[in-house]
Amino acid sequence: MTEANELLCVPPDIQREVRDDGTQYLHSAVTLGDDYARCVGDWLEYWAKETPDAVFLAERGSDGEWQRLSYAEVRSKVVAIASWLLSHNLSAERPMVILSDNSVEHALLVLAGMHVGIPGAAISTGYSLLSQDHAKLKANIELLQPGVIFAEPAERYVRALEAVADLHDGVVVAGSCSAQLPDGAIPFSDLLSQSDEAAVMQAFAAVTPDTVAKFLFTSGSTGAPKAVINTQRMLTSSQLSKQLIWPFIKREKPVLVDWLPWSHTFGANHNFNMVLCNGGSLYVDGGKPAPGLIDTTLQNIRDISPNMYFSVPRAYDMLLPVLQKDEALREGFFRNLKYLFYAGAALPTHLWDGYQAMIDSIPGCQTVLTCAWGSTETSPLATDCHFHPDISGNIGVPVPGTTLKLVPNAGKLEVRVKGPNITPGYWKNPQKTAEAFDEEGYYLIGDAVKFVDTEQPNAGLLFDGRVSEDFKLMTGTWVHVGALRMAGIDALKPVAQDIVVTGHGRDAIGFLVFPNLPGCHSLCPDLPEDAPVAEVINHPAVQAHLQQSLANMKAAGSGSSTYASYALLLEEPPSSEAGEITDKGYINQRMVLTRRADVVNKLYESR
Repeated sequence: MTEANELLCVPPDIQREVRDDGTQYLHSAVTLGDDYARCVGDWLEYWAKETPDAVFLAERGSDGEWQRLSYAEVRSKVVAIASWLLSHNLSAERPMVILSDNSVEHALLVLAGMHVGIPGAAISTGYSLLSQDHAKLKANIELLQPGVIFAEPAERYVRALEAVADLHDGVVVAGSCSAQLPDGAIPFSDLLSQSDEAAVMQAFAAVTPDTVAKFLFTSGSTGAPKAVINTQRMLTSSQLSKQLIWPFIKREKPVLVDWLPWSHTFGANHNFNMVLCNGGSLYVDGGKPAPGLIDTTLQNIRDISPNMYFSVPRAYDMLLPVLQKDEALREGFFRNLKYLFYAGAALPTHLWDGYQAMIDSIPGCQTVLTCAWGSTETSPLATDCHFHPDISGNIGVPVPGTTLKLVPNAGKLEVRVKGPNITPGYWKNPQKTAEAFDEEGYYLIGDAVKFVDTEQPNAGLLFDGRVSEDFKLMTGTWVHVGALRMAGIDALKPVAQDIVVTGHGRDAIGFLVFPNLPGCHSLCPDLPEDAPVAEVINHPAVQAHLQQSLANMKAAGSGSSTYASYALLLEEPPSSEAGEITDKGYINQRMVLTRRADVVNKLYESR
């Protein structure tokens, strides 16, 4: 680690206890204590007094220009909105529901609710905008019984609002960018019409670390989504642990350009809260890692040079070739960047190498390429790689205050988690709550890890797949899906965007491959850019590359569990509506295999 990087982060100091049955317990020697904020609102109150004119939130207006709000302006609006909320008999039993992409009004509403102990629940936009039957949205509304539903822009959510109209008695609030008001809805401006600071501050004083701050829904890959209770303690202790291991965050206030959705813990609890906790600035990125929308992200990072950047492998795959070719964009992106962070899935080796090569080529660049690990139930930090890793996939070590319990399970180390950052359970679901914890109170996250170096816990841990995703071939050989998926993406480059591993109960492994269309096009330049997907993926050059890649993988493998015998490039992209891909952009292996069981059968029948 260089001297510059030592200034960015605190080297790990991990304590390990090994029990007679092989169970291991890991925790950081850095003490978390209980000196974390009482509630998220404490941060807003502090920065509104300390740096009232500093930019907190910004988004592009209808004219394309950045519209900025200072900490003092945000607090003023939060007090007004909280005044309105207090007059509408809201509580954890009648919370707010948000149907919206990330926006300033979305943020103001959630902050106002947390300020006075009224939780909100941002619902994945896919449940409203992509679903035909709105089944998951209906389940969410029936569970929460909201007193307020915020929709922005309202006209996009008319069908969704109609679908749940008979399931609640709440007030519908239309965001300011809405072109029209649905029947019975009120404009967001009504929430700003009056301010009762005395009432707000009285309610604010009553908020405790155990107060429910928000509900975040799991992806619902196996049944109806569960509402994860997020307490104020979870959110504030998580940010203190981050400060303790990355002290530069306090010295250099975060400047983020961020698209990650607030319906998920990564964008909401990790990124948004990091900005607020440390008095930074958040520029809401209206882009996403998708064709066309990625151009918005590129324009935003041309305008704003962040000092931290967070995204998922799918986005980094799309950004890499642009950054490599565009010197001005690359210079602006890395000018202030100290921290380049990926999560949601491991970063394939070729992407890791590509970004590391760019970092190494820029004189004086201090950027650390790193990641962390956790879940909605861990708010989200459980581990953090607060050092300069040598390889992709190092998820680091337990953060201060969090203990990992590593339990031998089917040849792997199943990881379980305990700490102040862990959810108390699922809203109105005592059975699932009880099933989520072991006899010692450790959360059963369902993942496995392995040591980078079994003798040196400070060297970090590697994600070793989902315990439930691994399977046996007919030969009895275990297939470790997580590691094989990563190896497959790297072996099949540039044609593979992502891979789903097949072979449960069969005699050989197969790959369902979601194609990287630009990569496929590069192998068949004779095709026009607008050629149909089927024509591209079935082009002889693409198919030849696919078969040669499989042959190379087999030659380099050490057994039937280390390579795929069959592969099929999929014409249909992963479906968000069907749960095959999450808002964060990673693939749900189980859902793809379930939904495309006929495709899996054809893959094997044709061989």
